[in-house]
Amino acid sequence: MQQQPIKITLYKWAGAWGPFKVNIPCGECSLTSDVIQDTMESELAGVPVELDVREWLTEWWKPLPKGGWHAPIVMVEGRIVSQGAALNRGLLTQAVIEAYAGRAPVTGNRLFGKASCPHCVRAKQYLTEAGIDYTYHDVVKEPVAMYEMLARVKPIIGAKTPVTVPQIWIDGDYVGGADALGKILKRSVEPNTDRGQCSLSPGDFKAA
Repeated sequence: MQQQPIKITLYKWAGAWGPFKVNIPCGECSLTSDVIQDTMESELAGVPVELDVREWLTEWWKPLPKGGWHAPIVMVEGRIVSQGAALNRGLLTQAVIEAYAGRAPVTGNRLFGKASCPHCVRAKQYLTEAGIDYTYHDVVKEPVAMYEMLARVKPIIGAKTPVTVPQIWIDGDYVGGADALGKILKRSVEPNTDRGQCSLSPGDFKAA
């Protein structure tokens, strides 16, 4: 089944309302449009996204209930992301990835980590030695990976629980950190009181 695209709506300073008409083009609206297009082609490549450009003065009442009153107004799935200034592409990317993660389940084997994390290295070693192919995402070098990891993990562990790395999924099922992966693969971990708590290892986690 084809994934329904995430809808981005841009209300730009244009249009007419009664005797009023926009005669002066908005440079920030044009810049915002360019930022959206470029972000869709780069950071959001592979994510089903749909852009709808509207004239603010002609339809000013539509974004108003959501708090949108100052063009350019950018909305993702009906939620205000930015208004009144040129768009920060990071805000757009985060909003789209969060919406997408809520619709598309994780598939396959995936590991979110960072190069400086010893537990990430350990988790990668466990998977390699077990002969398990996986996709690795560096959350420091890939902002999209960071947004996706947070969007997927927070609903599982709770909004107030800090998200650390690695974060691992096997066959689409959430595992947790390196210690949790080690238990699944029956790997013994030597106790080390000096080891920092760099991975999430929910001891009470049980598969549904």
